[in-house]
Amino acid sequence: MRITVDPHPLLDVLAFVTEYASPPGRDDALAALMKLDAAAPVSSDDRVRAAVRDLLRHGGYKPTGRGKPASEYLLRAVGEGTLSTINAAVDACNVASLHSGLPISVVDLDKAREPLRVGIAPADESYVFNASGQTIDVGGLLCLWDEGGPCANAVKDSQRTKTSATTLRTLAVVWGTKTLPGHTERTTAWYRALVAQSGGVVREVELR
Repeated sequence: MRITVDPHPLLDVLAFVTEYASPPGRDDALAALMKLDAAAPVSSDDRVRAAVRDLLRHGGYKPTGRGKPASEYLLRAVGEGTLSTINAAVDACNVASLHSGLPISVVDLDKAREPLRVGIAPADESYVFNASGQTIDVGGLLCLWDEGGPCANAVKDSQRTKTSATTLRTLAVVWGTKTLPGHTERTTAWYRALVAQSGGVVREVELR
């Protein structure tokens, strides 16, 4: 699989595909990592959070309030005790994002249509992000695009390509920044290990 990446001075993006023999269920080992004090090979702090927000601001997007990075929502949810397990595919994403501070998108690859591209959305672009039909204005925000338009980003992924209880193939996109050298690579390596331990088979993605 190939993803075209538009030129960007700050973006340090990595991606991979995971295939499951059957829809992934709960993994107790992943659930145990959904704690701020759990042992992890990567960590986050105020510097990471500021760098991620700067990455999203580059195209004109304002990553504040309800539009803040998904990784910050995870941090708050864990602090409030409201982050629950979903399935191994989503939980691995949440664990890697929580501890690294990097937003991560996970889409159902059988719902997305190639060609795929990463680039900044133009003004007034939007999509539905939940089953209730709520929309997010993604103008100025880095997004993953498929043939149907933007479908994922570092804030909220599209309902159109969201994973479900029947998902067998996922595409993960780790939204890193060049101002944190090596952090995206370390996060992705751990993330890949987590999905492999949960029964997923990792496939490479070409970024160009």
